[in-house]
Amino acid sequence: MVKDKGTEQLIKDTAKKIFFAEGKLHATTQDIADAAGVNRTLVHYYFRSRKILFEQVAEEALEELRQIMSSIFIGKLSFKEKLKKLISVFIDETSALPYRELFLITETNRHNQGLEDQVHDTHVKPFLADIKEEMDKGNITVMDPRQFMINLFSLMAYPLLASTLSKGFMRISDHEYIQMMKQRKQLIFEMIYPNK
Repeated sequence: MVKDKGTEQLIKDTAKKIFFAEGKLHATTQDIADAAGVNRTLVHYYFRSRKILFEQVAEEALEELRQIMSSIFIGKLSFKEKLKKLISVFIDETSALPYRELFLITETNRHNQGLEDQVHDTHVKPFLADIKEEMDKGNITVMDPRQFMINLFSLMAYPLLASTLSKGFMRISDHEYIQMMKQRKQLIFEMIYPNK
């Protein structure tokens, strides 16, 4: 039997949605097959096991994120442009796949020193230098650039990672929350560059 790339991609896309958009990290191959509209034997035919499918989907999702972040951190943008783009892309990506960030945190905590070193050298270190330069110019509040970066990612990530709690406690509808996250892009930028 010749493998159909369309069916294989459908299964991977469905698994990605189930794992990282819906947060069902323990979904079974039957759950994925049902959602994809295929039978379970096809899932096993293409991926042999749930573990292999999960690993492949996770690796592709992390690579997508790496490419998106690379285009921002390594690009030749001014700091303000880089910051606006980072905030916008991060919120859009995390809104679409909120559980991917939790997965990334879990995986990094488990066993990914190589990934940490690579991300530090290619993304974090140059960004910290950009932050320090912007502080030296007097354009943003002076602090340890690492504190700035932690604050920035906290402002972007926490509302998305804790969306269920926030929506429940504050009685915010899904529609309202989506609108709030869109507004948040500008709010975060204005917190960093007030009246500028």
